[in-house]
Amino acid sequence: MKQEWRKREKTVYLPKNEPEVIDIPEFKFLTIKGEGNPNSDIFSEYISVLYSLSYAIKMNLKKEPEINGYVDYTVYPLEGVWDINEKAKKTYDGTLDKNDLIFTLMIRQPNFVEEEFVQKMMIQTKNKKPHRLFDHIKFECIKEGKCIQMMHIGSYDNEHKSFRIMETFAQKKGLTRLSKVHREIYLTDFRRVAAEKLKTVLRFKVAFL
Repeated sequence: MKQEWRKREKTVYLPKNEPEVIDIPEFKFLTIKGEGNPNSDIFSEYISVLYSLSYAIKMNLKKEPEINGYVDYTVYPLEGVWDINEKAKKTYDGTLDKNDLIFTLMIRQPNFVEEEFVQKMMIQTKNKKPHRLFDHIKFECIKEGKCIQMMHIGSYDNEHKSFRIMETFAQKKGLTRLSKVHREIYLTDFRRVAAEKLKTVLRFKVAFL
């Protein structure tokens, strides 16, 4: 049976549009780090190389004679962990300059995907579609742990409204936000969907006060 994250992992990827506490276990990811304005042309290239490698992994797994635990699957959605650079932190007054952003973009991989196979697919993909950014992709295991998340519907520029709701919810639960670093999971394509209809999972780490 095909592994479809929209059906089998709703608690992780399809929260309601109100805050909830969730404990996120360790998952495997392809990751790539960058900085600057996400509206720039180079940002789409970061996304492109991640998807190119993710689809190469998915399609070529079918050709392998036997991989323990393998099932066909739907490629996971793009995710991003966002922060601002150290210089911006020193002068931050609540106003965000998108040129100061630093990010780690990532796409989750199934548990049966191993480092050796990822490196094999990296070489193959680089040969077919050469791009300097392939050299910056890493294969990592990441555990978020205790978090608060909710579905944000609308423009990315309005996410601060959802974050305020989430922070208020955290206080009522006796939790504190560990930092302003946060994760976004993109369930819709901003190139094809109107800003007011975008669906983005927002998540940040918390701990008990």
